[in-house]
Amino acid sequence: MSERSMPLDAYLTITVSEDKLTAFLQFTRTEEEFALNAAELEQFAVSHGIVFGLDKAKLEQIAADPKSHFMVQNVIASGTKPVDGENGYVRYLFDLGNNQRKPLMLEDGTVDFKELASINNVKKGQLIGERVPPQPGQDGHAVTGETLFAKDGKEAHFKIGKNVVLDQERSALYAAIDGMVITTDRDKVNVFPIYEINGDVDYGIGNIDFVGSVVIRGNVQPGFRIKAAGDIRITGGVEAAELEAGGSIEIGAGIVGQNKAKVRAGKSIKSSFIQDALVEAGEDIIVAQSIMHSTVRAGRSVICNGPKGLIVGGIVQAGEKVTSRTVGNAMSTVTVIEVGVVPELRNELLALRAQLKAQRENLDKTEKALALLDQLAAAGQLNQEKLSLRVKLNHTKKQSIEEETNIKERILEIEKSLEETERARVEVLATIYGGAKIVIGRYTKFVKDAVSRVVFCLSDGDVSMIPYF
Repeated sequence: MSERSMPLDAYLTITVSEDKLTAFLQFTRTEEEFALNAAELEQFAVSHGIVFGLDKAKLEQIAADPKSHFMVQNVIASGTKPVDGENGYVRYLFDLGNNQRKPLMLEDGTVDFKELASINNVKKGQLIGERVPPQPGQDGHAVTGETLFAKDGKEAHFKIGKNVVLDQERSALYAAIDGMVITTDRDKVNVFPIYEINGDVDYGIGNIDFVGSVVIRGNVQPGFRIKAAGDIRITGGVEAAELEAGGSIEIGAGIVGQNKAKVRAGKSIKSSFIQDALVEAGEDIIVAQSIMHSTVRAGRSVICNGPKGLIVGGIVQAGEKVTSRTVGNAMSTVTVIEVGVVPELRNELLALRAQLKAQRENLDKTEKALALLDQLAAAGQLNQEKLSLRVKLNHTKKQSIEEETNIKERILEIEKSLEETERARVEVLATIYGGAKIVIGRYTKFVKDAVSRVVFCLSDGDVSMIPYF
């Protein structure tokens, strides 16, 4: 190795990148016979403050063949980059950021365009979201030996709206009431007990199934369904649609059912009019204008006593009372009014009577078959196959008699409740026309001629008609 005429500083320079993660060695002076060893290079780097991440293999390469490194910037040390910690975040159990309403894909691959499934229903006490803690950062090191400090992740915080509560650790968010989870201004999370639609229920909204109350500021188009655990309020009208509410239902513009509408409420129903529909309420049904050609059932009363209050066609059933301004019409359209028993019981009675009739017919057939087999047995002509049939028919007869007894007992139980009809009445404030049929409990009266301002009630085991005062 030849002697150098000057110190290494005359031949070499070391620079450090701005982020202090890389150290570069570069020749500033070249000599044909220049030579040095790796230890000298390492000592030179250390003397210039490069104490971390030295690439000793690279230093050996440079020492072995300096000429090939004269004109390049040689990386001789690398630091470690600091890694910032991940921020904490809130993990929601609902998709609160996606407002797109997509049709529901069914199992058979078809699409139901009425099922858009976009309501985030929650029950009181149900978990809405939980806070995921941040992660700490990992410090790095500069080639000069300094620690490059990383940033720890930031804590995430819930944005609290209405009707939501945090646990003691403020790490979980829960619903304080039944309702729908929704975000409002500044991404606050709320639970609202009312689901409001500012327009019609159509293909843009889809069917609704909500744990609270629903308000529709428009109409419900044919074929759609609204189900609410609370109330349903509709400012417009309902066409051939289905409504079901655990509470009450109010319809501003009435029901045009097209013999397809089904409207059911656990409590009461109010509507401007009802036409060609099935309407059922646990308590009262109040109609301002008319009930036409519909099946209407109320656990307590049906009231249709507005200025045009009219019941014509169909059947109206109420547990206690039906009040109407007019019943039937001058064309004697058959109109049935039934009071004095919960509609479900009356309908059950009809079904039981039909069932009893069918049971008796089957029992009669069984007894005739057994009589024939008994004759064969008496004549000694009963083979093994017919003997098995005889045993089976005797068992069937026994079951049929037991079922018939149970049906009769239930019929008697319902008929007894039909007798308790002291409060049952039908009030006609204007006129009831011929063709109307009044049923109170188990008693029936057919109206042959028009009569005005009367009350039908039960008296001395018959339907009586008295003046309405």
